[in-house]
Amino acid sequence: MRLKSFEGMACSIAGVLDAVGDRWAFLILRDLSLGVSRYEDLKKSSGITHATLSDRLKHLERNGLIERRLYQTGPDRYEYFLSIRGWDVALVIQALAQVGDKWAVTGSAGPPLEFINKSGGSRVKLAIVDEDTGATVRLRDVRPKAGPGADDLVRWRISKVAP
Repeated sequence: MRLKSFEGMACSIAGVLDAVGDRWAFLILRDLSLGVSRYEDLKKSSGITHATLSDRLKHLERNGLIERRLYQTGPDRYEYFLSIRGWDVALVIQALAQVGDKWAVTGSAGPPLEFINKSGGSRVKLAIVDEDTGATVRLRDVRPKAGPGADDLVRWRISKVAP
C-alpha cells in the first residue's frame, strides 16, 4: 500500500485515516465488525484480491486495529479480530452505513443491513450528543474550537469557519 502518511499532522481525523489506510481496509473492518474472521471469508465478502487483502491485514495489524489468532496448524491458518482500537473505528463504519442508507445507495430496496439493540431489538443510529447533558445536538449547531493539541494550522482552519 503506497499512501502518503499523515504522521505528524495535528489532526485526529488524519491519524485515524493513516491507521486504517484505504477503502479496502474499511471493508475489511466492516466484515470483522460483523463477525467474518477467516481469510477466505474476508476475501469472498469483499471481492478483494489476495495480494491486496494480505497487504491490508498486515497494515491493520501493524496499526493495532486487528489481532491475528492461529486456529489451525499444518498449514498455519489465522482468524482476524478487531482490537479495542478496531472497535473504535467500527463507529466510523456505522456512520458510513447510516449515511449510505440516507443516500439510498441500494435504491428502493432499502438498507442492506439494519443495526439493532441486542437487548430490545429496536434499530439504533449514531447521533451527536452534548457531553455534559447527553442531549442530542443537530450537526448544524456544532462548531469547532481549538483544543489543547491544536497547532497553528488547526487554528488557521478554525479561523475560516463562519461564526
